[in-house]
Amino acid sequence: MGLFSKDIKTVQDLFVHQLQDMYYAEKRIVGALPDMIDKTTSPQLRAALQSHLAETRNHVTRLEKAFKLYGTEPKSVDCPAIDGIIEEADDVAGEVADKAVLDAALVAAGQAVEHYEISRYGTLIAWAEQIGRNDIAQVLRDTLAEEKAADQKLTSIAESKVNRVAV
Repeated sequence: MGLFSKDIKTVQDLFVHQLQDMYYAEKRIVGALPDMIDKTTSPQLRAALQSHLAETRNHVTRLEKAFKLYGTEPKSVDCPAIDGIIEEADDVAGEVADKAVLDAALVAAGQAVEHYEISRYGTLIAWAEQIGRNDIAQVLRDTLAEEKAADQKLTSIAESKVNRVAV
C-alpha cells in the first residue's frame, strides 16, 4: 500500500499506516545498529549506539503495544525513507578510510535516522490525540522523548570530540 493509495481514506487509516511504517523502520534500525557499532572507533559513540540499540528494541515493543491498544495486529509496510537513510550511511561508511572521519560520518547517519523518527513520532502523537487515542499518544511520547535524547547525545558526542578528531 502506497502512502496515498486508495486504501487510506481516513486519518485513522493514515495513522495505522504510519504505525506500520514506523514498525518497519524501528525493526530495520535494530538490524542496522550492530553494524554501526562495529565500525566505530570512538568509545563514547560506541556506548551511545549500544544504549540506543537497547532503546530501539524497546521502541519495537512499544509500537506492538500501540497496535494492541488500537485493536490491530502489528504489521510492517516498507519504509523507503529509512531504507534510503540506512543505505546512504552504508555507502558513505564504505567510502571513508580514516576511522576518525568514519566516526563523524556515523554520527551524521545516526542523526539522520533520529530526525526521521522524531518527525514521524511527532506526527503519530498528533494524530493519536486527534482521533481520541491519548493512551496510544502517551506510549508514543515515551519513544519520542528517547529519540530526542539520542539526537542530543549524538550532538554532544560530535561537538565534544568526534568532529574535532576528524578534522
